[in-house]
Amino acid sequence: MDQAAQEPRTVVVTGAARGIGRAIAERFVAAGDRVATIYRGGDLPDGVFGAVADVTDTDAVNAAFSQIEAELGPVEVLVANAGVTKDQLLMRMTDDEFESVVDVNLTGTFRCVRRAAKGMIRQRRGRIVLVSSVVGLYGGPGQVNYASSKAALVGMARSITRELGARGITANVVAPGFIETAMTAELPEERQKQYRATIPAGRFAQSDEVAGVVQFLASDDAAYISGAVIPVDGGLGMGH
Repeated sequence: MDQAAQEPRTVVVTGAARGIGRAIAERFVAAGDRVATIYRGGDLPDGVFGAVADVTDTDAVNAAFSQIEAELGPVEVLVANAGVTKDQLLMRMTDDEFESVVDVNLTGTFRCVRRAAKGMIRQRRGRIVLVSSVVGLYGGPGQVNYASSKAALVGMARSITRELGARGITANVVAPGFIETAMTAELPEERQKQYRATIPAGRFAQSDEVAGVVQFLASDDAAYISGAVIPVDGGLGMGH
């Protein structure tokens, strides 16, 4: 099915100013959807309406959704992509380093899902896509906080599926592996080689390859897929 053949919808992609979130937002704009983001700052892709808010602030999240709804209409698709890392070895990791990552990646996602679901329940339709990470199921040294927050999104999506599945709402998880971003580009070349050697595909992914999977999960073609974890990692996390 041609994605552009769908009726335009109101899509919210959190953290669309850069990286994977930006590529996802651009995909939906290209398909003719009305696209908005909740973000903390930065330049946005053309055609994306921005509501500035911190996902750790419930009142700010609720106000941002109200602003988006007033501008673009009821939210039909939510892509919860905003996330942070504060890598540190377990024995050195502080409470704040753990809690602040969980507050953005997990509780921040919950705040957005809770608010978006109100309108979806009224409309009896909706698509929720949570952006996790291969690290959530595969693990990563120095990433107890990040991996915990990303693994928890699986339980969240599956609970949403059981709670709201009969209302025409799906909730799925996309788990990207290593992606060609500004962050990976800054890694030493030797480290990049080591990472590539562990990936069966032998390369990092492009952000748009993740965006394509997200767009599919938000489409009519994916109406009977819910509670799934879709890896986009070149085979890195197989079996996890």
